Amino acid sequence: MYKLPQFQEKDPSKVIAFMKQNSFAIISSNGEPYPISTQIPLIVEEENGIVLLKGHLMKNTDHHKAFLKNGKVLILFTGPHCYVSASWYDDAQSASTWNYMTVHTKGTLTFTDEEGTLAAIKAITNQYEAIDSPASFQHIPTSYIDKLINAIVGFTIGVETIDHVFKLSQNKTIAEQDNIIEKLLLQDDFNSKAMAGEMQKRIS
Repeated sequence: MYKLPQFQEKDPSKVIAFMKQNSFAIISSNGEPYPISTQIPLIVEEENGIVLLKGHLMKNTDHHKAFLKNGKVLILFTGPHCYVSASWYDDAQSASTWNYMTVHTKGTLTFTDEEGTLAAIKAITNQYEAIDSPASFQHIPTSYIDKLINAIVGFTIGVETIDHVFKLSQNKTIAEQDNIIEKLLLQDDFNSKAMAGEMQKRIS
């Protein structure tokens, strides 16, 4: 990971907040013959100073089988990213770059029992579905849940390391950062505008 000091967030709570905001994460581990990965929505929790990632996946798939054999996993949380042109710097005769935000965590994945799987389904549903929605967990028929439980399995990842890079042109002058923000806001894409917003938070 490209971890230069100027691209590090000093407040750990902001790194955890980023993980929660970008919780559709990529989980990777060793497979046969190639590494295996899958993208899954996760619940990010903190218990007694330990970060836990919880979710569920389909049984008897390539990633399920790989994680059964090797629970040591790498989890990637990715946020906005965009091209930054050197023409936006005071000195245009320098290298253009890419701004981005990412968190890499490593830990051990363990599969839960049926009760844990049910809890994972409930947690994910409740996070994204309003409690009074007809699709909320409390309205899902028990017969449907029973069938679902047979096809999926919950898991918990105990996070052992957290690394991150929030590369937001912090190595440029405030005037250059202001100009980069202005240029990004003119771009017609979500990532550029989101990056401009992240940069504005840090120099406002």
